Amino acid sequence: MDKQELGAFLRSRRERLRPEDVGLPSGPRRRTPGLRREEVVVLAHISTEYYVRLEQGRAPRPSGEVLAGIARALRLTDAESDHLHVLAGTAPTRTRVHRRDVRPSILALLERLPQTAALVTSAAFEVLAWNDLAAALLEDFGELAPKDRNLARRAFLGPRRPDATQYGISDAAEFQHHVVMELRATLARYPTDPAVTGLVDELRDTSPDFARLWERHDVQAAPMLTKTFRHPVVGEITVDCDALALTDRDQHLVLYSAPPGSPAAEALALLNVLGAEAGDCLR
Repeated sequence: MDKQELGAFLRSRRERLRPEDVGLPSGPRRRTPGLRREEVVVLAHISTEYYVRLEQGRAPRPSGEVLAGIARALRLTDAESDHLHVLAGTAPTRTRVHRRDVRPSILALLERLPQTAALVTSAAFEVLAWNDLAAALLEDFGELAPKDRNLARRAFLGPRRPDATQYGISDAAEFQHHVVMELRATLARYPTDPAVTGLVDELRDTSPDFARLWERHDVQAAPMLTKTFRHPVVGEITVDCDALALTDRDQHLVLYSAPPGSPAAEALALLNVLGAEAGDCLR
């Protein structure tokens, strides 16, 4: 616990706020900027004496619950809340839900990648957005219910047609392991998000493979640099696989591309012409 830095950080966050920012009347003219300590403790539901000692660097280590209350009172961002817990030497209490709204600039980017199959996935492996080539290579996600657009659920519980494969990928077992490791990290970030906890519980209850891998407690997912699809129209196609982190929303932009002039690039070009019907064949 870095008591002096913690105190300085709390003062700086308190002094940047105005009473009206947190729903309090501004009252008479103030001699110093920001909220008063007395106002913070009311919002955080802690004692004035203890909070004063925190800002002065004299208090013992606060609990995670106390820090969560202070973070709410001071309107801290996720990054600021994490920093607060680091300074206090505690693990943050997570109450967030993962985001599903995709930035408009990313949606526009998807359409500017005609030679690359691109999609955006959430922290829980939901396919949130995709371009036409991704629909041709995989399937038209627009025809699926939102629940069926989850790649983790599909990897372990199967696609909508029992005679279909996981998009014909050759590394299905590796992808399953990757999914489990990523979901474990996601659950640590969003332990109270019902969409995340519900998905994990569902897969643990219905998939023996998921339950077995979950018990391994692996958390370090190796990057997947290439992926081979066995497509029903263009046959086997090996593409470069790049997953770019969209850190502001905890999402990933997944890109499937191929070097110009390669057989895989020619196959992608053909799929681009054929459209989503090719991706939906035999799915």
